[in-house]
Amino acid sequence: MLSLGRGASGAAAIGLSGAARPAGVFRAFEYQMHRQSTRRLVPAYRDYSRNYEIDADGKLAIHGSADPAFRGDPSRWNPEELLVASLSACHKLWYLHLAAEAGIVVTAYTDRAAGVMEVGRDGVGRFKSVVLRPTVTVTMGSDVDRARTLHKPAHEKCFIANSVNFPVECEPEIVAAG
Repeated sequence: MLSLGRGASGAAAIGLSGAARPAGVFRAFEYQMHRQSTRRLVPAYRDYSRNYEIDADGKLAIHGSADPAFRGDPSRWNPEELLVASLSACHKLWYLHLAAEAGIVVTAYTDRAAGVMEVGRDGVGRFKSVVLRPTVTVTMGSDVDRARTLHKPAHEKCFIANSVNFPVECEPEIVAAG
């Protein structure tokens, strides 16, 4: 049996009965979005718009397009950038959670994440890797070594990193404010 309940975040928590729940699954969530093309689609490759909007109830729209290499608008987010951004954001959120639990005060967090995608002669593309390069500033007196080691469990807990089939590396820099 499956039941849905929508939380404040917009994600639907899926309640699975004991018989339907896979071993090891405590909770499951469903995420919904709407995608709309913003211009008339035409059959010629050079002529159709690659622009789209991603929206969901109660959220700001994300204006997207194809990568400029595939005739997209460089001023809009492309799916490849959104994938790298999702990995970066998920890691950051887990890291901040773990840092707060460890009593480490983070005063700044930036990331210079980069992903490598390859496209074969057959036109099929796939990501080969993503490297996260967070620079984390902690308060003077914080345990800098502990702050550095928290990146490993943050990576292990990241829902997005656990869902991709390519390596995600993390090369953190920890700075003590002062």
